[in-house]
Amino acid sequence: MTTTAALPPALAEIVDDFQALEEPDRLLLLLEFSRGLPALPERLSDHPELLEQVVECQTPLFLTVETEKGDDGDVIRLFFKAPQEAPTTRGFAGVLHEGLDGLPAATILAVPDDMPDLLGLTRAITPLRMRGMSAMLGRIKRKVAAAG
Repeated sequence: MTTTAALPPALAEIVDDFQALEEPDRLLLLLEFSRGLPALPERLSDHPELLEQVVECQTPLFLTVETEKGDDGDVIRLFFKAPQEAPTTRGFAGVLHEGLDGLPAATILAVPDDMPDLLGLTRAITPLRMRGMSAMLGRIKRKVAAAG
């Protein structure tokens, strides 16, 4: 099982926050992340064909990644589109956005595939939703690898 030491600092802090809570409170924290998911920039919201659907998610979730020049080299920007009425899906997208957005590609590619399990939600969320969460991370990593 992965530990938070294997995660980028922002994502490790998020995982620590989840692990510090009892299970019912973890769902509340996930809801907070769903409310914090940024809206798509206009250039993407007007062009849904630029987003890729994560078909493994029960709810229609779309994402894309872009490479941006940063002060210390290229960084990855993450963009998600998920319906307001899907707080679990939006919440996990929010976790990934807050934990990974703006990091170098190599850092994102090094995130362990079992990272969603570290949130401690496996008993509170259906296995199908957990697979969707893992698929979201996997899709991000595939798109980052393809962009590199």
